[in-house]
Amino acid sequence: MTDLATTLAPERTAPVPVPVRARRGGLGRRVVVGVLAVLLLVALWELVKVVVPDTGGHLGEASVLPRTDDLAMPHVWEIVQRVLQPETSAAGSPTVLSAMLSACWFTLRVALAGWLLGSIGGLLLAALMQRSQLAEAALVPWVVLSQTVPLIALAPLVVGWGGRIHLGQLEWQRWMSVALIASYLAFFPVTIGALRGFQSPPAAQVELYRSLAAGWTRTLVSLRLPASVPYLLPALRLGAATAVVGAIVAEVSTGTKGGIGRLIIGYAQSASGDPAKPWAAIAAAALLGLLAAGLVSLLGLGLGRYRYAEVR
Repeated sequence: MTDLATTLAPERTAPVPVPVRARRGGLGRRVVVGVLAVLLLVALWELVKVVVPDTGGHLGEASVLPRTDDLAMPHVWEIVQRVLQPETSAAGSPTVLSAMLSACWFTLRVALAGWLLGSIGGLLLAALMQRSQLAEAALVPWVVLSQTVPLIALAPLVVGWGGRIHLGQLEWQRWMSVALIASYLAFFPVTIGALRGFQSPPAAQVELYRSLAAGWTRTLVSLRLPASVPYLLPALRLGAATAVVGAIVAEVSTGTKGGIGRLIIGYAQSASGDPAKPWAAIAAAALLGLLAAGLVSLLGLGLGRYRYAEVR
């Protein structure tokens, strides 16, 4: 039945395979653009230090531009040099780079666990809303409203609830609370993107599946899910980036040790005497978000045949 549906579907709306060379070229362009964006940010940072006075910009008594002295905004090369130096002056102290890599690896694993949980929840919720217009009308406002709750207020509640969970030998760990909070941010873009994708097939194709006696599940798997790929992939990338943000904020709010969030707080305590160190941790957190989104982008390499011809 699937082959017959594909054959009879309108040709102008059917997914057209994108050549492998074009997909690789598009990936290469995105990598180059990403590198150029980082270099542009570095150049802008140094330009601000040159143009803006060390004391910042002031309009009357109001401060409109930040301070740019070396304590507030160290040079980029100073941050890079600090990354390769030991964390402290104690003998045998690991380098800042080693500490950041270990912290980023911890946060990345927790964020990916939260992203996976949030993505599954978002897909199931989108499928429910596509199945029932009543569910969509009832749930969409709550999905949007859920993102207005600050994580700082939510984190203690999640930790308190998790501490009361005991399922046999399973004991709730602090990192599970962090992953749950990360999934809270990740599920929103996945839910909205999946819902738009599930609703994207033309009415003619939906009617064709219905005329072939295809049930809702078969239509979802064979038609709506492939059609949602151009909408779902960007949503998954955004969900991965927001999961990293949620994990970092949750680490700070819940006091979870071992992640880049706590490392930023720890390095910030020495900012007055070692300003490059906290900026190095902040840069590592930003790169971690890009890495998570990039890893999710690899999913698109195996889904090229579901992309439409006009997709770059």
